Amino acid sequence: MRIIRTPASIYLFSISVIGLLFFTFLIKIPQHSDWIVMFALSGSILLLNYYTILIPPKGNSLSMDSSIYLASIFLFGLHSTLLVLLIYSVIFAIIQRKIAWWKHLFNFSVYSLMIICSYYAFILIDGFTGPISVKNIIPYLLSICTYFSLNLLLVGVYFVLEATENIINFFKEILKETTATYISTLVLSLVLVILMKPNHLFGLSLFTVIAFLLSLAFKQHFNLFKEISEKANKDFLTGLNNHGYFKEILEKEVTAAKENEQPLCVVIMDIDDFKKYNDLYGHIQGDHLLQEFGSLLKASSDAANYIVARYGGEEFSIIMPNTDRKTAYSFMNELRKKVNDTYYKGVEGLPYGCLSFSSGIAECEKETYSVSELLNKADQAMYAAKNQGKNLVQLYNGHSEYSVQRSLSLEKELEEAEFQLKIFLSKDVYTYRHSKRVYQYAVDFSRMLNLSVDERKTLILGALVHDIGKIEIPRDILNKKGSLDPHEWEFMKKHVTYGKDIISTNKKLEDLIPLVELHHERYDGNGYPYGLAGKSIPKLARILCVIDSFDAMTTERPYQKTKTFQEAIAELRHCSGKQFDPQFIEPFIAMIKEFETSGDEQHKEVAASIVN
Repeated sequence: MRIIRTPASIYLFSISVIGLLFFTFLIKIPQHSDWIVMFALSGSILLLNYYTILIPPKGNSLSMDSSIYLASIFLFGLHSTLLVLLIYSVIFAIIQRKIAWWKHLFNFSVYSLMIICSYYAFILIDGFTGPISVKNIIPYLLSICTYFSLNLLLVGVYFVLEATENIINFFKEILKETTATYISTLVLSLVLVILMKPNHLFGLSLFTVIAFLLSLAFKQHFNLFKEISEKANKDFLTGLNNHGYFKEILEKEVTAAKENEQPLCVVIMDIDDFKKYNDLYGHIQGDHLLQEFGSLLKASSDAANYIVARYGGEEFSIIMPNTDRKTAYSFMNELRKKVNDTYYKGVEGLPYGCLSFSSGIAECEKETYSVSELLNKADQAMYAAKNQGKNLVQLYNGHSEYSVQRSLSLEKELEEAEFQLKIFLSKDVYTYRHSKRVYQYAVDFSRMLNLSVDERKTLILGALVHDIGKIEIPRDILNKKGSLDPHEWEFMKKHVTYGKDIISTNKKLEDLIPLVELHHERYDGNGYPYGLAGKSIPKLARILCVIDSFDAMTTERPYQKTKTFQEAIAELRHCSGKQFDPQFIEPFIAMIKEFETSGDEQHKEVAASIVN
């Protein structure tokens, strides 16, 4: 039999050997030890390891075994505590024979190291065993800190080596979830020391009974909490996740997918002709159809480890972690065929003579700005499937018929956006003119790039309103001659946040939010407001950053001299890969040079036309 040597297995072996060696060298049978108390302590650990205290909301458990080990250290010292550990471990290994022997050994070694190190930390600063003493407060604290720090380190390293956890995320999560537990354990260990002072067995028995009753009470409390939470997170009709909980899960899954660079897809689907079905058979029969469809959807999704929810009405949604668009498309087509082939009462009255749905799929990318953007894309693709005749699965690509229609509807908002922008005329003529020039650059540059219709329209509209947040910046800061002081600069930087707030009031313009809020982010991560870097900045915001900066460099500003086109081009190249995404620099420069060589005066005329 070949032994596979992985970093995790080598680590397990090393810790097991070290723990056994330390235990072997340090264990001594204490003279005049009270064996009844030793066995009683071991028995309490066995019982309380089985009856743990469940803590909402995630069901983390608080075991009292560490309280007993620490109390034993404080009362009886190292040798008696190691003896208690040995008795417990032998009995537990016999009871739990199905657990692999190396897991028992590793667990025993970890506890040995924790007990030994916490004991020596205790006596290092003159802690003394016996009844509880105020003089021992600092040794108590140092001992428990050592105990749990070692616990986090020894267990955490194993999970990191197994590559099941990111090291930073693991320690962040464990510290967040266990800090209160660790403090409770310290308090309980001191409570046990106090209870055992007059009579060891009586105090230990009382502590064990209290812990047992607490375990039962917290279990009931946790089950009630879980039941209420599930009701709050579930759709009452289908039993699937509801819309609110779906979005909460999606936020977490999108964050995890970006951090771990894993694919993720989202699906929105709509049952075709459901209104007609309701009209034919009534809402009660319609509810039955929704329930049956939801059950089929859940069974198929569970088999693939996907997360399904009722999005609203006859719409449903699926989160597909670790799934690329090709796999998602294949899964949804198989599901569509399965639904077509499954008979539901009354579906023969529908146009296709069977139950069908239309669905849209959107894949999360590193530059995806928000969950809303992702859902919006899936929604667009779903409506494209509807417009193409229904009973279809559509991948979002930005070129769909619905996307074009939606872009045209966005174009209708241009007049409204420009009207809002004209407010600048009464406050800052420069910003208004600058925005109009950036808008014209965006029109021309978007023709050169391989952008979808939707992306082109969004870039153009975003260019027009990208600085609208400067409405909220005081006039004396906007028009100040010379450099801004640090306080004024911090205030000026808030214009992106103000702009986001203004745009957010119009739902039809929500696609423009990333451009308004993020056009001052830098490719190297040194921009604002969030310090995003690389492709975590949405593509259109990276494009707008190039256009905006070029115009800012080549036009007169209160606090900056104008650069020539050649000087600005040199600056773009110098900052390529730093401030700007390199893939857009040379195409933009090529466009500018084309204007120069062709004698195009269009951009110069833009500013003049505004004044008139």
